[in-house]
Amino acid sequence: MKLWAGRFSKEADKKTNDFNSSIATDSRMYAQDIEGSIAHVTMLSAKGIIPEQDGAAIAAELAKIKNEIAEGSLLIDPNAEDIHTFIEQTLTERIGDAGKRLHTGRSRNDQVALDVRLYLRDECDAVTELIKKLIKALSEKGDEYADAIMPGYTHLQRAQPITFKAHLSAYTEMLTRDLGRVADAKKRMNSSPLGSGALAGTTYPIDRAMTASLLGFDSYTASTLDGVSDRDFCIELASALSIIMVHLSRLCEEIILWCSWEFKFVELDDAFSTGSSIMPQKKNPDIAELVRGKSGRVFGDLMTLLTVMKGLPLAYNKDMQEDKDAIFDAFDTVKICLDTLVPMISTMKAIPENMRKAAAGGFINATDCADYLVSKGLPFRDAYKATGELVALCIREGKTLETLSVDEYKQVCELFDGGVYEAIKLENCVKRRGM
Repeated sequence: MKLWAGRFSKEADKKTNDFNSSIATDSRMYAQDIEGSIAHVTMLSAKGIIPEQDGAAIAAELAKIKNEIAEGSLLIDPNAEDIHTFIEQTLTERIGDAGKRLHTGRSRNDQVALDVRLYLRDECDAVTELIKKLIKALSEKGDEYADAIMPGYTHLQRAQPITFKAHLSAYTEMLTRDLGRVADAKKRMNSSPLGSGALAGTTYPIDRAMTASLLGFDSYTASTLDGVSDRDFCIELASALSIIMVHLSRLCEEIILWCSWEFKFVELDDAFSTGSSIMPQKKNPDIAELVRGKSGRVFGDLMTLLTVMKGLPLAYNKDMQEDKDAIFDAFDTVKICLDTLVPMISTMKAIPENMRKAAAGGFINATDCADYLVSKGLPFRDAYKATGELVALCIREGKTLETLSVDEYKQVCELFDGGVYEAIKLENCVKRRGM
């Protein structure tokens, strides 16, 4: 029986039931739903709104139901309208009329809003731990190859010499900002909507501060209308998750390039690569490619949430049932990407000799050559022009700045002497930049 069946004279059409049902999605919130119900009934009992013995019986049976679902001895009915209905009806079947008191002073509107916040609060913690693991894996990989010199790029053109460690540390900086965004969103979300009722609160003398405290919230929502209709926290978290995926996608794009024979800066472990059904020589970075592809999925989840919410009048509307599919999918996708990337990065091997060889080409020490002339008193723009002429000479002659003779240097600018070779040595270029 539906919780709202009293008003209706006949059963809903099966298609209506199927279309309206959210059990397939919200059943994952069973633990949070029960935690919220226990806090609610504890408050009702403490305030004398329901008999103390009924409150105790409800709380005890809810705890049993939670354990049974977790253990698998109680299966969630897929035909139930939602997880809230399933749990309440199971409770009432077991303890009788006392169970019917559970929903006193509460609506499914504030119940759903509460469950989602509780669930996403846990999801924030899970994503945070995975980001920290990826930061650790990147840091350790950088330390493992701390002395490896590689070209740094702009416009995908070799630009200046850097270290492999410095390159990876750019991603640890991005991920550190991601930690901050998730933490900020979680903090703003940590306000209890319980007690908002359907939209206008309740006439019962409930204690919203008590339930908020029991559930670990910092406060409760000031506006009851906003309490049931706010999904900013879903949008904000989806935005933070989308930015995480931007960073993961950029990292994976570079790993895909580095794995290619055109670069061959790194090699992925066989356990995190795949082959071809027809080309026996292939070793494909499919994990990195999938992460790159899944970024679009998370961006789509963000757009779904924005679109669902953009035209809704206050307070609750059924459109908001769509919030969970989107935000749950975004978290699921980010978590599986992070969880797979961590061991992929940890087992990845760098090939420093190939990085060094690439760094030796492309005249990436040209800026240092110009800076050498500046140290001799030449204005930078003149030093820039002289170095450009040297690069042009090297290209014509098939040489590098390291293989030019002192005489060839002096033909361009008399300020050059033998000290230029130390100035343009890649190791010194990197060292002077503090890398």
